[in-house]
Amino acid sequence: MRQNHWVGPDMRLLSVILFIVEFVRGAVLVSLLPIYGARSLGLSPDVIGLAISAHYITDTLLKIAIGYLLDRFSPRLIVQISLAIALVGVYALQFADLPWMFIGAAAIYGIGMSPIWIVCLTRVSEEHRATQMGFLYTIWLFGLGSGPIICNILLDYSSDLTYNLLVLMSVAALLLSFFMRKSKVSSMHHIPIKAQIHALRDKLVSMKQLLPGMILQTTGASMLIPILPGFATHELGLSGAQYSILLTVGGLCAVGGLIPMGKLSDRLGGNRWFLVVGFLAFAFGLYVLAWGLSFWYCLVIAVGLGLSYSAILPTWNALLATYVPPKQEGVGWGLLSTFEGVGVMIGPILGGVIALWGGETAVFWTSAILFGLIGLYYSTLKKIGVRN
Repeated sequence: MRQNHWVGPDMRLLSVILFIVEFVRGAVLVSLLPIYGARSLGLSPDVIGLAISAHYITDTLLKIAIGYLLDRFSPRLIVQISLAIALVGVYALQFADLPWMFIGAAAIYGIGMSPIWIVCLTRVSEEHRATQMGFLYTIWLFGLGSGPIICNILLDYSSDLTYNLLVLMSVAALLLSFFMRKSKVSSMHHIPIKAQIHALRDKLVSMKQLLPGMILQTTGASMLIPILPGFATHELGLSGAQYSILLTVGGLCAVGGLIPMGKLSDRLGGNRWFLVVGFLAFAFGLYVLAWGLSFWYCLVIAVGLGLSYSAILPTWNALLATYVPPKQEGVGWGLLSTFEGVGVMIGPILGGVIALWGGETAVFWTSAILFGLIGLYYSTLKKIGVRN
């Protein structure tokens, strides 16, 4: 019997859980926290940015520990515990009527987000890296993009309905985790800890060319999160429906391009020009978007941003996969995710502060500059990445 050779049943179940988790995360971070924080609580952009950063700080700081645990304990158990914590964080948002509670609930929610992505990454095979990365990022983007779109629409009718939907979806993700296959504990615990540290240290030395891109791209992207709804309303003059259309079109273009781009990258051996062109095109799109053009121009820009993102992600993460030591997938991906998370931790705070001082448009200028610098930097390198 012929089976799909690049995605198995275990990854399919994980992808469903990933979709639900990212749907809720996107709705909470992109819509619920900024809109609820600004409209209902009257919080300033820097406080909202701090709450979003608190989410990513707890998410990021736990990634190395989670990777270490995933190599020693059942991924099923770790995912179940983490999703239960995430459910607590989402549930606590209804009581977050003070800034410190608002920030605290977001931080608790971040704790529950660490494992599921790393578990998915440890299932990626060597021979289909970019293709499977494209598949995972299709699920990730579809969930992350559809969450705020649907949340924006529902918030216009009922905040209680929106919130209850997110809680129920969090419960659904937790219940689905009980159907995960009980995989055996990795044999990595037979490797002495000194040998693990030395292997990871060698990888870190060899990946020094990637560090600027790892940190700057997540900084540039995450600094937009706190100000996106306000920018769409104040600077672009878009209605809620038009904003949702832009998110939908950009997301669909990104999702639609991920798997084809991943397959093409696999065939071309992970060509670095996917990264260079993708980063430069993304920078240009942000630069033009900051001009405050009409809706139809913004729609074209959204298409370009989505396609450029689809060119970047599969190749970039397939490249990162080459730096994960064999038999240390959990710790390796945890470490790489932590470095990427540095940018996500500081980005929302930076975006909120820049918006407070220089306006929301200034945040887009800054993000465009960061992505442009990344593209120019990698265009100067002759070779990036090594195969394990």
